[in-house]
Amino acid sequence: MAKLALNKSALSKEKQKKVSYGRYLPSLEMKQKQLLLERKKAEQALLQHNQDIAALEDAVYQKLPMLAVKNIEMQGLVTVAGYKLIEENLLGTKVPLLESITFNRADYGYLARPHWFDDLVIALEKMMKLKMEEQVLHIRLSRLKTAARTITQRVNLFSKVLIPQAESNIKKIGLFLADQERAGVVRSKLAKKKAAIANG
Repeated sequence: MAKLALNKSALSKEKQKKVSYGRYLPSLEMKQKQLLLERKKAEQALLQHNQDIAALEDAVYQKLPMLAVKNIEMQGLVTVAGYKLIEENLLGTKVPLLESITFNRADYGYLARPHWFDDLVIALEKMMKLKMEEQVLHIRLSRLKTAARTITQRVNLFSKVLIPQAESNIKKIGLFLADQERAGVVRSKLAKKKAAIANG
Protein backbone atom coordinates (compact mmCIF):
# COMPACT_ATOMS: atom_id res chain seq x y z
CA MET A 1 0.00 0.00 0.00
CA ALA A 2 1.28 3.46 -0.90
CA LYS A 3 2.39 5.72 1.89
CA LEU A 4 -0.17 8.37 2.79
CA ALA A 5 0.89 11.85 1.73
CA LEU A 6 0.31 14.37 4.53
CA ASN A 7 -0.64 17.49 2.59
CA LYS A 8 -3.70 19.50 1.55
CA SER A 9 -3.90 17.83 -1.84
CA ALA A 10 -4.04 14.36 -0.23
CA LEU A 11 -6.64 15.67 2.24
CA SER A 12 -8.80 16.89 -0.65
CA LYS A 13 -8.46 13.53 -2.45
CA GLU A 14 -9.42 11.57 0.68
CA LYS A 15 -12.47 13.80 1.20
CA GLN A 16 -13.51 13.23 -2.43
CA LYS A 17 -13.07 9.46 -1.97
CA LYS A 18 -15.21 9.49 1.15
CA VAL A 19 -17.95 11.46 -0.61
CA SER A 20 -17.97 9.17 -3.66
CA TYR A 21 -17.94 6.02 -1.49
CA GLY A 22 -20.78 7.47 0.55
CA ARG A 23 -22.71 8.22 -2.62
CA TYR A 24 -22.18 4.70 -4.02
CA LEU A 25 -22.91 2.75 -0.82
CA PRO A 26 -26.70 3.37 -0.64
CA SER A 27 -27.23 2.04 -4.17
CA LEU A 28 -25.16 -1.05 -3.30
CA GLU A 29 -27.19 -1.58 -0.14
CA MET A 30 -30.45 -1.22 -2.10
CA LYS A 31 -29.26 -3.75 -4.68
CA GLN A 32 -28.22 -6.09 -1.85
CA LYS A 33 -31.70 -5.90 -0.29
CA GLN A 34 -33.38 -6.51 -3.64
CA LEU A 35 -31.10 -9.48 -4.45
CA LEU A 36 -31.71 -11.00 -1.03
CA LEU A 37 -35.45 -10.60 -1.62
CA GLU A 38 -35.18 -12.25 -5.06
CA ARG A 39 -33.12 -15.07 -3.54
CA LYS A 40 -35.81 -15.59 -0.90
CA LYS A 41 -38.50 -15.65 -3.61
CA ALA A 42 -36.48 -18.25 -5.56
CA GLU A 43 -36.09 -20.40 -2.45
CA GLN A 44 -39.84 -20.23 -1.81
CA ALA A 45 -40.60 -21.02 -5.47
CA LEU A 46 -38.34 -24.07 -5.31
CA LEU A 47 -39.97 -25.22 -2.09
CA GLN A 48 -43.43 -24.77 -3.63
CA HIS A 49 -42.29 -26.64 -6.71
CA ASN A 50 -41.09 -29.58 -4.62
CA GLN A 51 -44.48 -29.63 -2.89
CA ASP A 52 -46.21 -29.61 -6.30
CA ILE A 53 -44.09 -32.59 -7.40
CA ALA A 54 -44.94 -34.52 -4.23
CA ALA A 55 -48.64 -33.65 -4.64
CA LEU A 56 -48.63 -34.86 -8.26
CA GLU A 57 -46.90 -38.11 -7.25
CA ASP A 58 -49.52 -38.67 -4.55
CA ALA A 59 -52.35 -37.88 -6.96
CA VAL A 60 -50.97 -40.30 -9.56
CA TYR A 61 -50.60 -43.12 -7.03
CA GLN A 62 -54.12 -42.43 -5.75
CA LYS A 63 -55.67 -42.31 -9.21
CA LEU A 64 -53.51 -45.00 -10.80
CA PRO A 65 -52.72 -47.65 -8.16
CA MET A 66 -52.14 -50.13 -10.97
CA LEU A 67 -48.70 -48.53 -11.54
CA ALA A 68 -47.44 -50.77 -8.75
CA VAL A 69 -47.57 -53.66 -11.22
CA LYS A 70 -44.05 -54.20 -12.51
CA ASN A 71 -44.82 -55.57 -15.97
CA ILE A 72 -46.35 -52.36 -17.34
CA GLU A 73 -43.99 -50.91 -19.95
CA MET A 74 -43.76 -47.10 -19.69
CA GLN A 75 -40.28 -46.58 -21.15
CA GLY A 76 -40.34 -44.03 -23.97
CA LEU A 77 -44.03 -43.34 -23.55
CA VAL A 78 -43.37 -39.60 -23.27
CA THR A 79 -40.15 -37.84 -24.33
CA VAL A 80 -39.12 -34.21 -24.43
CA ALA A 81 -39.28 -32.98 -28.01
CA GLY A 82 -37.88 -29.56 -27.24
CA TYR A 83 -37.80 -26.71 -24.81
CA LYS A 84 -37.04 -23.01 -24.83
CA LEU A 85 -35.04 -21.32 -22.10
CA ILE A 86 -34.80 -17.57 -21.95
CA GLU A 87 -32.48 -15.48 -19.80
CA GLU A 88 -34.06 -12.96 -17.52
CA ASN A 89 -32.05 -10.05 -16.14
CA LEU A 90 -32.71 -9.67 -12.42
CA LEU A 91 -30.75 -6.72 -11.03
CA GLY A 92 -27.83 -7.39 -13.35
CA THR A 93 -27.88 -11.15 -12.76
CA LYS A 94 -28.82 -13.35 -15.70
CA VAL A 95 -31.10 -16.17 -14.59
CA PRO A 96 -32.81 -18.82 -16.73
CA LEU A 97 -36.54 -19.09 -17.20
CA LEU A 98 -38.28 -22.03 -18.86
CA GLU A 99 -40.51 -20.43 -21.46
CA SER A 100 -41.93 -23.54 -23.12
CA ILE A 101 -41.56 -27.29 -23.38
CA THR A 102 -42.97 -29.73 -25.91
CA PHE A 103 -43.37 -33.49 -25.68
CA ASN A 104 -43.51 -36.44 -28.04
CA ARG A 105 -45.97 -39.17 -27.19
CA ALA A 106 -45.19 -42.68 -28.29
CA ASP A 107 -47.80 -44.26 -30.48
CA TYR A 108 -49.74 -46.83 -28.59
CA GLY A 109 -52.82 -48.67 -29.62
CA TYR A 110 -55.93 -47.78 -27.70
CA LEU A 111 -57.02 -51.41 -27.69
CA ALA A 112 -53.58 -52.79 -26.83
CA ARG A 113 -53.14 -50.62 -23.72
CA PRO A 114 -55.31 -50.24 -20.61
CA HIS A 115 -57.92 -47.44 -20.50
CA TRP A 116 -56.01 -45.45 -17.89
CA PHE A 117 -52.93 -44.99 -20.10
CA ASP A 118 -54.14 -41.57 -21.30
CA ASP A 119 -54.23 -40.36 -17.69
CA LEU A 120 -50.74 -41.77 -17.19
CA VAL A 121 -49.39 -39.97 -20.27
CA ILE A 122 -50.84 -36.65 -19.08
CA ALA A 123 -49.36 -37.21 -15.59
CA LEU A 124 -45.95 -38.09 -17.09
CA GLU A 125 -45.96 -34.88 -19.13
CA LYS A 126 -46.85 -32.82 -16.06
CA MET A 127 -44.14 -34.53 -14.02
CA MET A 128 -41.48 -34.05 -16.70
CA LYS A 129 -42.41 -30.37 -16.96
CA LEU A 130 -42.23 -29.95 -13.17
CA LYS A 131 -38.86 -31.74 -13.02
CA MET A 132 -37.44 -29.55 -15.79
CA GLU A 133 -38.74 -26.40 -14.08
CA GLU A 134 -37.16 -27.65 -10.85
CA GLN A 135 -33.75 -27.91 -12.54
CA VAL A 136 -34.13 -24.37 -13.90
CA LEU A 137 -35.14 -23.11 -10.45
CA HIS A 138 -32.01 -24.70 -8.94
CA ILE A 139 -29.80 -22.88 -11.48
CA ARG A 140 -31.73 -19.66 -10.87
CA LEU A 141 -31.30 -19.95 -7.10
CA SER A 142 -27.60 -20.76 -7.43
CA ARG A 143 -26.96 -17.67 -9.57
CA LEU A 144 -28.96 -15.44 -7.21
CA LYS A 145 -27.00 -16.78 -4.21
CA THR A 146 -23.72 -16.02 -5.98
CA ALA A 147 -24.89 -12.51 -6.89
CA ALA A 148 -26.12 -11.86 -3.33
CA ARG A 149 -22.80 -13.05 -1.89
CA THR A 150 -20.85 -10.81 -4.30
CA ILE A 151 -22.93 -7.71 -3.56
CA THR A 152 -22.68 -8.38 0.19
CA GLN A 153 -18.90 -8.50 -0.15
CA ARG A 154 -18.97 -5.16 -1.98
CA VAL A 155 -21.21 -3.56 0.64
CA ASN A 156 -18.86 -4.79 3.36
CA LEU A 157 -15.84 -3.50 1.42
CA PHE A 158 -17.33 -0.02 1.23
CA SER A 159 -18.90 0.18 4.68
CA LYS A 160 -16.23 -1.63 6.69
CA VAL A 161 -13.00 -0.92 4.80
CA LEU A 162 -12.99 1.93 2.27
CA ILE A 163 -15.12 4.53 4.08
CA PRO A 164 -13.49 3.97 7.52
CA GLN A 165 -10.05 4.04 5.89
CA ALA A 166 -10.84 7.35 4.14
CA GLU A 167 -12.15 8.79 7.43
CA SER A 168 -9.00 7.63 9.23
CA ASN A 169 -6.78 9.15 6.52
CA ILE A 170 -8.70 12.44 6.70
CA LYS A 171 -8.22 12.50 10.46
CA LYS A 172 -4.47 11.73 10.20
CA ILE A 173 -3.88 14.35 7.53
CA GLY A 174 -6.02 16.90 9.40
CA LEU A 175 -4.05 16.34 12.63
CA PHE A 176 -0.73 16.58 10.79
CA LEU A 177 -1.74 19.80 9.01
CA ALA A 178 -3.06 21.30 12.26
CA ASP A 179 0.23 20.42 13.99
CA GLN A 180 2.18 21.98 11.10
CA GLU A 181 0.08 25.13 11.31
CA ARG A 182 0.62 25.41 15.08
CA ALA A 183 4.33 24.81 14.63
CA GLY A 184 4.40 27.55 11.96
CA VAL A 185 2.64 29.97 14.31
CA VAL A 186 5.08 29.13 17.12
CA ARG A 187 8.08 29.57 14.76
CA SER A 188 6.68 32.89 13.59
CA LYS A 189 6.25 34.13 17.19
CA LEU A 190 9.77 33.01 18.08
CA ALA A 191 11.15 34.75 14.99
CA LYS A 192 9.30 37.96 15.94
CA LYS A 193 10.69 37.76 19.50
CA LYS A 194 14.22 37.22 18.20
CA ALA A 195 13.80 40.12 15.80
CA ALA A 196 12.43 42.32 18.58
CA ILE A 197 15.33 41.36 20.87
CA ALA A 198 17.88 41.95 18.09
CA ASN A 199 16.36 45.34 17.22
CA GLY A 200 15.88 46.26 20.63
